[in-house]
Amino acid sequence: MPLTPSAADSTHLDYGLDTLFGRQTKSIDCQYDVQRLDEDKPVWFALHVQPPMPDDLDKAEIVVFSAEGRRLSGIVRSTERQADGSLQLNVEPD
Repeated sequence: MPLTPSAADSTHLDYGLDTLFGRQTKSIDCQYDVQRLDEDKPVWFALHVQPPMPDDLDKAEIVVFSAEGRRLSGIVRSTERQADGSLQLNVEPD
């Protein structure tokens, strides 16, 4: 079931990377879609980010984004580059 980000929601994404010096938090402005994956318990989300995007987004450990007027956050469990150059992040809410 797709969640519908409003125009303001789907342009800002925060993500965290684990580095040798600890967690590094980054923010980007981008276009993305969110899809709720109902087959898993607890519910997971597929975050589909459109290019352009930073090269290190596929290494994100955590993400914070907005959908349907709510701020959602979670742990990135897997990433997959799509043929169109976009990136899908499968996110387990925390």
